[in-house]
Amino acid sequence: MKRSRAFAGVALATTTAAVVWWLGAPHFLSVDGAEPRQAQVSATAPTASPGLRSSPRPMDSSFFAARRAASPDQSADPLLVHGLRDTLEALLMEAQADDTADPATLKQRLAGLVGKHFPAALATRALALAGRYVDYRVALGQLRTPQDLTDPGALRESLEARHKVRQQFFDGDEYDALFAREADLDRYTLARLEIARNTQLTPEQRTQALRDADNELPEARRTERLAATEHLTAAAQTAAFNAQNTDERTRHAARSTQYGEAAAHAMAQLDRDEQHWQQRLDQYSQARTQQGDGAALQQLRQQLFSAEEQQRIDAALALRQLPPAASGS
Repeated sequence: MKRSRAFAGVALATTTAAVVWWLGAPHFLSVDGAEPRQAQVSATAPTASPGLRSSPRPMDSSFFAARRAASPDQSADPLLVHGLRDTLEALLMEAQADDTADPATLKQRLAGLVGKHFPAALATRALALAGRYVDYRVALGQLRTPQDLTDPGALRESLEARHKVRQQFFDGDEYDALFAREADLDRYTLARLEIARNTQLTPEQRTQALRDADNELPEARRTERLAATEHLTAAAQTAAFNAQNTDERTRHAARSTQYGEAAAHAMAQLDRDEQHWQQRLDQYSQARTQQGDGAALQQLRQQLFSAEEQQRIDAALALRQLPPAASGS
């Protein structure tokens, strides 16, 4: 039960952190510790923003509007591709290497660096987009952080406020390339948080609500989420097997059904490796208790463990001495 509560607590903390990553980020483009300067773009539609295309596709008016059918993972525009945001962040990071540049100076530096991050054919458009991205990051720093990051209502308002800022600087296609993948997960994570905090739901209703939230998440995002958390699920399953002394045949049957035959064999080998590691730790620990730290123990240490493993011995033995709650067991 303690383990279940611990996993639930970690999941809730991770969920909240995923939704509000942008809220906890350090102020960008601040000067000498001062608050970021106000963006030099009004709160109106971005029709006059530099570098915006003449016929932009408008963004949805609300962050929680029904999703468009178009996939953000596929774009015919060579500039507006997945990874664009990472490239812009890398460009800005290089331009602000001394951490003292104000927005105007930063934009001047971008002109000399954009060619290192974008092909020549895209450099002009990329530079204009990067300039607006600077203004966006400055405006983002003006938003107020919710006092309670676990309050679904406060997070909902904050996500909507962030969306309105993005509307000022980017059209719909640009938004898809820069933010749509993150936004899909934000909506999903907030939905799960709202479900978790809703005390009016019965267990059956909560289960159904979580299933509905999973179904709302686009298939590509579900695949990414499963890939990112699968190792945690597998580790929790192995810990449960170990606690129950589950035999190898039962483990293999469960794993092959859930992860496939090849993965089940690989996980079985990890089980054997872990068991062998623990047996060698037992042998070494007993010898140290009986003989003390001396030349014989040092020789046994070298016989039992590789050079890399020897760096883990003391920490592994210390972990054994912790009470179950502290060691995570």
